[in-house]
Amino acid sequence: MDDLAYALLYRSLLVRMDAERAHRLSFAALRALDAVPGVRDAVGAVLSAGTHAPAQVLGLPFRNRVGLAAGFDKEGHGIRALSRLGFGHIEVGTVTGHAQPGNECPRLFRLLEHEAILNRMGFNNAGSRAASFAVDDQRRAVDLLPEALRPVIGINIGKTKVVEAADAAADYALSTRTLAPLADYLVINVSSPNTPGLRDLQAVDSLRPIIAAVRDTAAEVVETPRSTLGHVPLLVKLAPDLADADVREAVDLAVAEDVDGLVLTNTLVDRSVLTGADRAFAQAEAGGISGRPLAERSMEVLRLVRRHLDAQHPGRAMALVSAGGVGDSRDVSARLGAGADLVQAYSGLIYGGPFWPGALVRGSRR
Repeated sequence: MDDLAYALLYRSLLVRMDAERAHRLSFAALRALDAVPGVRDAVGAVLSAGTHAPAQVLGLPFRNRVGLAAGFDKEGHGIRALSRLGFGHIEVGTVTGHAQPGNECPRLFRLLEHEAILNRMGFNNAGSRAASFAVDDQRRAVDLLPEALRPVIGINIGKTKVVEAADAAADYALSTRTLAPLADYLVINVSSPNTPGLRDLQAVDSLRPIIAAVRDTAAEVVETPRSTLGHVPLLVKLAPDLADADVREAVDLAVAEDVDGLVLTNTLVDRSVLTGADRAFAQAEAGGISGRPLAERSMEVLRLVRRHLDAQHPGRAMALVSAGGVGDSRDVSARLGAGADLVQAYSGLIYGGPFWPGALVRGSRR
């Protein structure tokens, strides 16, 4: 299926379908293809042609610098299938300590005029124990691939909705205990707008004990990390809606607490980035915005963090992962040029189809 064929399929079928149902069906179809010997290798060879551009980040060998952001594969059921699209890493999640259904449906919407997505999923997932079985199974499947084609596997963890903020550190530690042995790196998600009170955990006094709990628990349960850093790399994902001063404060905390990297950024709640019918619709609905309207603020935060690190913490190694609003290969090149070590995408896959990830990588190498 080339770009034109996907565009026809999207306009004639997928766009007419509930967004969450379309996601489930397309993801199931991708996994079904990956289950067929011969077919999966042929499809993977076509889709990921020209995406070998090795990079060493976080002490890990990345096939290339473009990855799939958390949210697409919430529990890790399709890591190998997704890697065949050409992604250099797959970030699973967000996974919570305990299973939870997420918010009521409908909770995923397309903003077609802006090639954007509005979601209020609410960390719907089967919990850390169930996710550990899925990721373990996929790790075995990935190990059957040639070494150069194996994706780096990150796992993004969040707070269970019913857990009180005072108990958040213990909840994150619960997920870490189960998932750290399976993760190439871990991401602490305190920035989704769809779990009440979650973003409050970005405050320094709230975030510090969470970082400590995850870091210490990972060190306890992982004797032989895959990273040459000597531990499971730990990152924190920040919200784009933070004021610049709060972003700088979060960076200072990350440095003080020996965090290895930052994911910049999560979804946006500011509706002013939209216009017309999309804006009117979004103003009447809760949730965070991803896709092209997020690009400007995501880039602003990346540049802000890079400048602050260079000015206040010169020489401090801190991997920066730029996410949000990546539409084409020029965006990837711009993010890397602005100081990102890795780039993540998600919404563009919905609009661009299976050939889109490979095009991002190939175009950014020119």
